[in-house]
Formats: sequence, C-alpha cells, structure tokens
Amino acid sequence: MLRRVVRQSKFRHVFGQAVRNDQCYDDIRVSRVTWDSSFCAVNPKFVAIIIDASGGGAFLVLPLHKTGRIDKVYPTVCGHTGPVLDIEWCPHNDQVIASGSEDCTVMVWQIPENGLESPLSEPVVVLEGHSKRVGIVSWHPTARNVLLSAGCDNQIIIWNVGTGEAMINLEDMHPDVIFSVSWSRNGSLLCTACKDKKVRVIDPRKNKIVAEKDKAHEGARPMRAIFLADGNIFTTGFSRMSERQLALWKSDNMDEPICVQEMDSSNGVLLPFYDPDTNVVYLCGKGDSSIRYFEITDEAPYVHYLNTFSTKEPQRGMGYMPKRGLDVNKCEIARFYKLHERKCEPIIMTVPRKSDLFQDDLYPDTAGPDPALEAEEWFAGKNGSPILISLKDGYVSSKSRDLKVIKSNVLESKPAPKYFCPSLFQSHNKLEEVLREFKSLRDRVILQDRRIARLEEQVAKVAL
Repeated sequence: MLRRVVRQSKFRHVFGQAVRNDQCYDDIRVSRVTWDSSFCAVNPKFVAIIIDASGGGAFLVLPLHKTGRIDKVYPTVCGHTGPVLDIEWCPHNDQVIASGSEDCTVMVWQIPENGLESPLSEPVVVLEGHSKRVGIVSWHPTARNVLLSAGCDNQIIIWNVGTGEAMINLEDMHPDVIFSVSWSRNGSLLCTACKDKKVRVIDPRKNKIVAEKDKAHEGARPMRAIFLADGNIFTTGFSRMSERQLALWKSDNMDEPICVQEMDSSNGVLLPFYDPDTNVVYLCGKGDSSIRYFEITDEAPYVHYLNTFSTKEPQRGMGYMPKRGLDVNKCEIARFYKLHERKCEPIIMTVPRKSDLFQDDLYPDTAGPDPALEAEEWFAGKNGSPILISLKDGYVSSKSRDLKVIKSNVLESKPAPKYFCPSLFQSHNKLEEVLREFKSLRDRVILQDRRIARLEEQVAKVAL
C-alpha cells in the first residue's frame, strides 16, 4: 500500500500574480511614519492609503477604477492635526471609514459615492477620549456603528458611532502598548497582543479577561494575534533568538499552543490576513518582498504551508480586499494591495481551474454588508453571527445609507437661566465650541497653563 506523501488540498496550487503597470496606482507618497499598521484599507468600491502630509495627517481615497498616475493635487481626507496611524473601512457601509491619529483622536468619515472631488476636512464625528496617539481602529464585525480604538495610553475604548459616545473603556488590563486587537467571528470577544508579551482574550461588555498567555512569543519585537472562525487564536511574533514564529492556540485554554512553527530570522513584523471562508492565513512582513500563505486544518501539524509569492520590491504596507470584492469568474480567492515607496500594486491570488462554472467549493457563503445587530442591541448583551451572502452571481454593491450621528445635547435639556437673553442664545454655538475644545485639551494632560487660562477667559466672556 502506497503512503500518501503529499497532503490533499484545493489551495495547494494557489498562485499570486501582480497586475500590469497600467492597473497600479502610481506617484503616491506613502506614509513614512514608524508604526506597524498596514497603511492601506480596501473595500469593493475604494482603496484608502495613508500618505505623507505636511502640517497634519492625511490619507488618499481612490475609486478602484482610478488607476495610473495620481495627480499631486488629488484631494485627500485631511482633518487630523497629526500623522494618521491606522484606517479601516466600515464592513456595513462601503462609504464610511475610520481613522486613528497621533493627535489622540479617532475620526469617522463619509466618502461621496463617486469619490472625492475636493479635500475632505470635516468628519462625520470626532471621537475624543484617548490621552496619547491612537494606533488601532477596528469596526465590530456584526453590529452597526460599533467601533473600537486602542491608543498608546494602553486603553481600549469601544464607541457607539451613531451617538459619538464612549460606551466601554478597558483601561486597567494592559500595562504597556497594545500591538493588535482582533474581534471574534460574532464580535462577543476581543483578542489582544501587548508589549508585555501577553496575549489576552477579553469579554469587553463584562470588562473581564477570559484567558491570557504570558510569553506567547518570547522575543521583544511586536506580536500579532487574530481570532479564527472556529474560536482558536493565531499569533505571529519572535522567539528569544529573534526568529519569526507563528503559533496556534485554543482560546479557552492557552497553557500550551496547539502548534508553533519557526519561519526565518528577518526582523519585519508579520501582519496576518485571514480568510474565514477558506481558513487560509496570509502573512505579509513589513519590509519583506514576499507573501506566505498557510492553510489551517484539524489535522497535524494544523498550520500547513502552501506557498510563497515573491517580488523584488519590499512592501511598506498591505491592503486586503473583502471576499465580496473578488472576481469569482477568475477563481480569485484573495487580492492584496501592496504599498511600495511611491505606488500601490494590486496582487491577485488565484486557484487554477479549467471550468468556467462557479466554483462553490472555493466560494462558500461569505459575510455580507448587512449588520446582524444594531449598536444598542450589542451593548445590551446580544450577539449575532454575520449575515451571509452567496457570491454565485457576483456581488453587486447597493447604495449605502448615510451615516447619521445623533448627539445628546445637555444644554437643550436644561431650563434657560433667569438672565437669559437673545445675545446669549445667539452665542450658543460659539460657547459650545469653546467648551468642547477646552474639555478635549484638558483631558489630554499635555496642556500648557497659558492655553488653559486663555480658554477659560473665552468661556467667561461668551457666558456674560
């Protein structure tokens, strides 16, 4: 009886191919900020890229079809006063994107349906609550308008974007910088990797650490941790000898890993991109010129190496297209947007098939754009799995509804004072603006006494 040497897998022959030069996005000043995020976010309508900008932070938003050379005066999203560190598209609205910045704020933007025609400097909502730069933003996978942010103040805040309120603040769980945050498949749990070398599984609504592993990777360089569809956790990091590692863990018992594999001795942080439909993980190292991909199964060694896509140019960042944005007629199972120093290059991952028919084994039903829950339901304790859609006839984008933010105004609920007069009423907007700015600056603990005194004088003058 012959022993089967080669493992059977439909993804064993997946191959990557960069698109032609005329289908790239050229002459883009990709950000040089020293932060280990992907610098790029993609959805079926737009590609967003963090760029170098003088006098603040900005990112480009380009319709997918706008390839070729990008004009230097092409409009940007430019409301931040410090460099932008992370961006992410809302999974339930292809025209809404969140950004985190060194200016300690999170901003949520509504992009016009056909892209930008002029610079966008007014966000739909500004979320203020962090006292140091915000390096991670992540939308809830199944609840509408729920956004997570993590900052260098070592705290995680979960926002209701629809009201602009911070609903949950996890501030005493991480003693050091948070490297990554990942939602579970239904958004009930969080998985975090921290500079203290611990991986934590957190129930955010109970403000409770469910499980944690000390020294998941013993090296000092940054780790990454993501939830898989079955609830297990996949991590990347470094060994004590500075070799890059990947590991697989059970989220309910993290005492010992399911498996650990050492890869190489390069020093770039490995960014994992996961496809829950096919259970394939793609690893893109910052500064590497390759993308490695692995299939995760229930059979030992559990994480199976598939192949490597290599090019000559190193990558500054990477964007990953959601499954509903792929071309199912060409058996495309993943598409990356690789950032070079001055351009963005799409890379297509394909499974070779002879038939032109829809390959239902490659495209099981995938998460669609409709949320399973409203924000209020999730904060009240309800969970919901992603609402799945079929890609058999291709994904057709429907018109997204506008993001509306309804903020409660404490001034409206209070009775008018006895000395109320028309001039005070007319000054209401100015007073509210000054008070908001004063509160924001005070909370950051980086204020100068002179600015505090000046703002207090302004408040007093307007109130008289």
